[in-house]
Amino acid sequence: MALFSWPIRIYYEDTDVGGVVYYANYLKFMERCRSEWLRQLGFEQDELLQQQKLIFAVHEIALKYRQPARFNDLLTVTTEVSAWRRVNIDLYQTVSRDDTLLCDGTIRLAALDAETLRPKAMDPQIIAALKREKS
Repeated sequence: MALFSWPIRIYYEDTDVGGVVYYANYLKFMERCRSEWLRQLGFEQDELLQQQKLIFAVHEIALKYRQPARFNDLLTVTTEVSAWRRVNIDLYQTVSRDDTLLCDGTIRLAALDAETLRPKAMDPQIIAALKREKS
C-alpha cells in the first residue's frame, strides 16, 4: 500500500490558551492531507464537482488521540487506502511528530452526487488510481 504524507506546522491559531492543539484541528489536518492525496492521484475536487458532479464526504470517522501536539510543532499527516467499493473509500490516517504517533483513525469517505447528495459510483479512473495505491 502506498502511504501519502503531508507536513503540517502548528500555528498559534491551532492551539488553546495552553499552547496545545485543539482536538478538532486534527480533523482539519487530516482533511488537508486527504485533499493533497487526491491531488497527487490526479483528481482535483473542484474539477470532480464540475465535470462529474461528484463530491466526497466523511461518512464515518473513528479517532484515537494519543499525545498532544503543541505550538510550532512540525507534524506529518499520512493517508493510506484500506479498502474501497464503488461508492466509498476507507482510509487510515495518522498525525505524528517525528516518530511519536499523536493521533490516528479510520475514515470512510462516501462518494456522492453533488446535486442529490445520494451515493454515486466513482468514475473508473478513480477506481484504477485506488487499485494502484493499494498494490
